[in-house]
Amino acid sequence: MKRTVRFACWAVLFWVLAGLFYLRGGGPAASSADSRTILTLYTPDGPRTVTMAEYLPLAVAAEMPVSFGAEALKAQAVAARTYALSCRRHGDAAVCTDSSCCLAWLDEQALRERWGADFGKDLRAVRTAVSGTDGEYLAYGGEPIQAAFHASSLGCTEDSGAIWSPLPYLISVESPERPEDTPGLVTDAVFSAAQLAKALGLTPLRDPSAWAEGLETDGAGRVSRAVFCGRTFTGAEVRAALGLRSTAFSVAWDGDVFTFTVSGYGHGVGMSQYGARTYAAQGLGYRDILAHYYPGTELVRLVPA
Repeated sequence: MKRTVRFACWAVLFWVLAGLFYLRGGGPAASSADSRTILTLYTPDGPRTVTMAEYLPLAVAAEMPVSFGAEALKAQAVAARTYALSCRRHGDAAVCTDSSCCLAWLDEQALRERWGADFGKDLRAVRTAVSGTDGEYLAYGGEPIQAAFHASSLGCTEDSGAIWSPLPYLISVESPERPEDTPGLVTDAVFSAAQLAKALGLTPLRDPSAWAEGLETDGAGRVSRAVFCGRTFTGAEVRAALGLRSTAFSVAWDGDVFTFTVSGYGHGVGMSQYGARTYAAQGLGYRDILAHYYPGTELVRLVPA
């Protein structure tokens, strides 16, 4: 009897210790592919050595609202992991926290301030999306792809060749966003004649109604070439100079101001985040979402050294 009681006590102790070990990160997560993949993270406070498991939830949380749902978050996790693996701006296995260079990233304190009382719930949702795709990334020709993504597109995404070097998996595809369920999908930006002339460095013509001489669009409906007051600009140059949300724009003069009507948000290449949200709400899983936005790629899993 004493032996049975002693055995039971040891068994209880074992499972208590095992549970603590798991909660501290020593369980299955510790042997995951992400936890064995090391990155150098460049922050405003200096470089840090982190694992992909530590880095990725905070990047996904910074890049996509938790409300977009589990499958959209998983698609974002795979895209962000792939992007980090393919990033070569700072050397091998290195990424920074500047969203204009690499990926957005917020530490836990910043997320507490953003999420408030929902911090614990929201962080668990993001970590679940990351662990549910552990080590998975998109490859083409055996190498991690340039997994570009953006906020939203109206109708279709952009072909990478229109603004960067052409890549076979970053081509224009349909995107399902609608204005009624995508905030800011269609926006207006208004400029006086003087503001437009200053921003674009124009030598103004007397009649502003003749300033916009023509817009040429590519197959995705985005402006590839624009002529103002005899000067030719790319759509990207106009977007940058005027701070427009995308290069999918039209322009009209009403006698007082120029109104640029802009569709979508971002460069338009790769996965649309709002498109991923819409597809997830329609019942598509993250693998199908990724296959749609990055055609011809293969979903593979990390094998850390």
